[in-house]
Amino acid sequence: MKDEIFEILHLLSIDKLKISDLHTLINNFGSCRDVVCASKKDLRKIVGEISAAAISAFEISERLRLRKRQLTEMDVSIVPYYSPQYPGWLTSIDHFPPVLFIRGSVLQQDELSVAVIGTRGATVYGKEIACNFAAEFALAGLTVVSGMARGIDTEAHRGALQNSGRTIAVLGCGVDRCYPPENKALMTEIISSGAVISEFIIGTPPLAHNFPRRNRIVSGLAKAVVAIEAKEKSGVMNTVKWALDQNKEVFAVPGNIFAKTSYGTNQLIKEGATPVTSPHEVLEYLGVKKSQREPAARKISLDETENIIWEALSCEPIFLDALAEKLDQPTSRILNILLKLELKGYIKQLPGMSFVRKFE
Repeated sequence: MKDEIFEILHLLSIDKLKISDLHTLINNFGSCRDVVCASKKDLRKIVGEISAAAISAFEISERLRLRKRQLTEMDVSIVPYYSPQYPGWLTSIDHFPPVLFIRGSVLQQDELSVAVIGTRGATVYGKEIACNFAAEFALAGLTVVSGMARGIDTEAHRGALQNSGRTIAVLGCGVDRCYPPENKALMTEIISSGAVISEFIIGTPPLAHNFPRRNRIVSGLAKAVVAIEAKEKSGVMNTVKWALDQNKEVFAVPGNIFAKTSYGTNQLIKEGATPVTSPHEVLEYLGVKKSQREPAARKISLDETENIIWEALSCEPIFLDALAEKLDQPTSRILNILLKLELKGYIKQLPGMSFVRKFE
């Protein structure tokens, strides 16, 4: 492919130029450079007077030079869909992005992938499942795709990375932005073991209306989608809608019928999504064998008394009084040990003096 970064950046900077228009232009003229070099008369027939004039006004301005320098400094690849670097299987979906910004690398092996999605306000239970499922997928050689959001997405990426797997994060902002900001270190890891991608030009902030559009890429990159926790109205449900439109298999993890975080996934099951309680069920659907290697275990260092408390905890919250009764020990003694475990980062205290293991 010719070096046409300036031409691509110019076309993407034209506000009135829709994705569908850019697809039509490239299909008619062959490449972004050919589009920019086309006559205004030929352009006008496809996109109208205003957009045709904007395209024809192309010049390598200082603004475009700055953008290119930023791309180079951050090692960002700008990849149109006719480039060998573009994930070819993504072009099989409707409305695929004509251009992707990529940090890291998307490999041919990433075509065998699973999207793991869920709510930002995930429970400890949901986070553990996300991490566990992603770990098993990574061990079986699958790439884990998600959106790098708080909650389920974050744990899915971590589960893959902790087991030497590949993972792809699809952003609803430019790849030069880390959203949420606390995932900066995670983003760096993802880039080194997969890719962070976006269809949005660098500098684009994480605007709310970007995420529903982003979701079609999350499902489009994957062979199947696994929804772990979802509220009634959420981005998860939007991603599932895209997946169904793309004829992708949708799996949903059943949840507590009283929990708001499970309403969406339970509803999906009612509507025909395949209920799944093990990652191996997804692997079986994809015809992938389970890995013989065990998921990486979290290293914890506990003395004998701390271990007794740790073993009595789980991902389900338990109140202090109930824990004392379960272990037949004074609440004051147990609370002292719990506080030590919390300081070590092994457990988390929830409202009402209840406690859970911490899997983050």
